[in-house]
Amino acid sequence: MNRKELIDLIHKKKSFLCVGLDSDITKLPKCVMESEDPVFEFNKRIIDATLPYTVAYKPNLAFYESHGISGLVSLKKTMDYLHTKENECFVIADAKRGDIGNTSKQYAKAFFTKEGDFDFDALTVAPYMGEDSVKPFLEYENKWVILLALTSNKGSDDFQMFENAEGVKLYERVLRKAQDWGNEDNLMFVVGATKAEKFTEIRKIVPNYFLLVPGVGAQGGSLAEVCKYGLNKDCGLLVNSSRGIIFADNTEQFDIVAGEKAQEMQQEMAMYL
Repeated sequence: MNRKELIDLIHKKKSFLCVGLDSDITKLPKCVMESEDPVFEFNKRIIDATLPYTVAYKPNLAFYESHGISGLVSLKKTMDYLHTKENECFVIADAKRGDIGNTSKQYAKAFFTKEGDFDFDALTVAPYMGEDSVKPFLEYENKWVILLALTSNKGSDDFQMFENAEGVKLYERVLRKAQDWGNEDNLMFVVGATKAEKFTEIRKIVPNYFLLVPGVGAQGGSLAEVCKYGLNKDCGLLVNSSRGIIFADNTEQFDIVAGEKAQEMQQEMAMYL
């Protein structure tokens, strides 16, 4: 999905919601546990209920890889199902890859091609090994790198807020330097909703880039604050919610409740748009 198609989808659905498929098998409702593949059955029902209100899905690879081959099979089934919803959603692999060039080249092949079985639209990438670790992911047409810049976790301050002698913070250096590698058509940045006070400065550095924003909902981030300081002329935001939607209910009605939660967020997003 290219930039124009993503922007068109946002305006069609009046939403910039991304649903995180952090499908922890220990938290799944009992009603799916007797299925042949409980994780896929859970994901399918979540997707069906939330798709009208959602522009993106973000499977977190840890919840699939931790179950070995069976977990990857669940992920493959989920991706195959999402591919049947062509042009209805943008799909992000939350994998946080990034290694020396030849290794990154193989990771890119794994996530961005049909040969790799998954064919995601985008992949989260760690920037801290520099240009040669990121560039292989940027070689694929209509695929996106989502570079970690300022994350929502408590430990982000350990490194990302480090300031050099010139007063430039490390995350600011990432935002500036990465623009030498990619552009607005293939590069996004992760900026946590819990850092909403930083959005004004971030928009001065990357005014036209898309930002993937985790941390709204369960982690305490405010959608209103993110929109106030983060929206740009093309929207420029994908706001992720995981637990607050997919685990909002644990009964047989879990998918209906998830759909209601997604609709609530979509309605608020429509107002800001």
